Amino acid sequence: MRFLRFIALALGWLFTPLVAGAASFIGAWVGAAVALRIENPMAALWLTVAAAAIFALAATLGWMRLLRRSPELRHALHVTEEGIPEAVAELGSGENP
Repeated sequence: MRFLRFIALALGWLFTPLVAGAASFIGAWVGAAVALRIENPMAALWLTVAAAAIFALAATLGWMRLLRRSPELRHALHVTEEGIPEAVAELGSGENP
């Protein structure tokens, strides 16, 4: 049971980059679909990259907003309001000698 809890916790921590990665692929796909209408290949490439970045940023900000508003989710994932795992946050909060 402890192993399953650890796996669920690790997957929860990995959810943020997974969502951002998936959103960037969707954004790149949307950007590429729109870029088909552009004659200049460099402009089309930059449009695709910009769309991927915008989608990834929006997904990450949405996930962080959800973490800030849901104490139950933070408790289940053992993260702070900033999305930092509690174990890592405790390491950083120690006093320096």
